[in-house]
Amino acid sequence: MMLQKQTTITVNGQSHEVEADPETPLLYVLRNELGLHGPKFGCGLSECGACTVLRDGKAIRSCVTPVSNVVGAKVTTLEGLGTPEAPSALQQAFHDEQAAQCGYCISGMIMTAADLLSTTPHPTDDEIRQALAGNLCRCGTHLRIVRAVRQASEIVPAEAAS
Repeated sequence: MMLQKQTTITVNGQSHEVEADPETPLLYVLRNELGLHGPKFGCGLSECGACTVLRDGKAIRSCVTPVSNVVGAKVTTLEGLGTPEAPSALQQAFHDEQAAQCGYCISGMIMTAADLLSTTPHPTDDEIRQALAGNLCRCGTHLRIVRAVRQASEIVPAEAAS
């Protein structure tokens, strides 16, 4: 029997009251309760990266993070980075480089790259590959993904300065 509890979490800058067992994976709350479909269910074991979101700016795997672990934190999903009308520089770079084929991994790739760029504004290709090594892509668009992160790294610091 699951213990339901009213919990307040902050996602994409908005406070949300959710009713869930404290051990419910954050991914389920994001998708099923809040209707956010950027983070995907891939493996459920923190192995593929499809569910990656940011917790206080750091990439985490939402499939293994209990919702109770984000109370008091700021969670950001792909939807919180930008909109289709006004995408973030990182989202635009992935679009420009046509980095998605099937697109299943892209949300996790972008969120992991956002974490990387927040700490390493001008990463080398090796640093990009290393940061994204835990995110799996079966379509083989890795070269385009690396180019997209590199392109964004040239824009993101300029955006932050303005």
